Amino acid sequence: MVIVNAMGKLCPEPVIMTKAELDKGATEVQVSVDNDIAVSNVTRLLEGRGFQVSLQRNGDERKLTAKKTGDGPVAGSGAQVSGRLALSLNQAGKLLAVLVTGKTLGREDKELGEVLIKGFLGTLSKLTTRPAVIAFMNEGVKLTLAESSACDHIKDLEKAGTKVLVCGTCSTHFGITDKVAVGTISNMFEIMEMVTGADKILTL
Repeated sequence: MVIVNAMGKLCPEPVIMTKAELDKGATEVQVSVDNDIAVSNVTRLLEGRGFQVSLQRNGDERKLTAKKTGDGPVAGSGAQVSGRLALSLNQAGKLLAVLVTGKTLGREDKELGEVLIKGFLGTLSKLTTRPAVIAFMNEGVKLTLAESSACDHIKDLEKAGTKVLVCGTCSTHFGITDKVAVGTISNMFEIMEMVTGADKILTL
């Protein structure tokens, strides 16, 4: 069994460390982390590679023990699931990724910016061809809170098949991880993999 000690490491490092061992062909791994966001991200990586995962908690340590039981991407392919493949599952034609880094559209007039970002996401959710992935980072993660006027539009996008990713480092920084109402808490590695797997990237 391969041991991965990612204690004290912030995402995406635990994911990257674990992925490196999987790419070498490991079929049994034990990963130690000390935060729940890392647990979620590493678990998704392992399950995406066909591993069965169990979790044990001992004080600050969260120990993930995993054994390969199913099929997943070929070891050494260099990706958890390639960004292009993952985005292609529910999308056709040209793939668009949207990266949202603020809670307003434009930075000069906050009130106008909030109206514009709500209108932008609302319009995006009604387009015939919706983005394959939309990722929220920095203050953009605040748009995924239930009290955000844009939250329902993001939910509509998710229901329509858009993959919604929320930066876990950002949500932790703002102390809102447990209040995120839509999307998947993610990490820089997964976000970059998905975004760069698209044909076009729109950054707000």
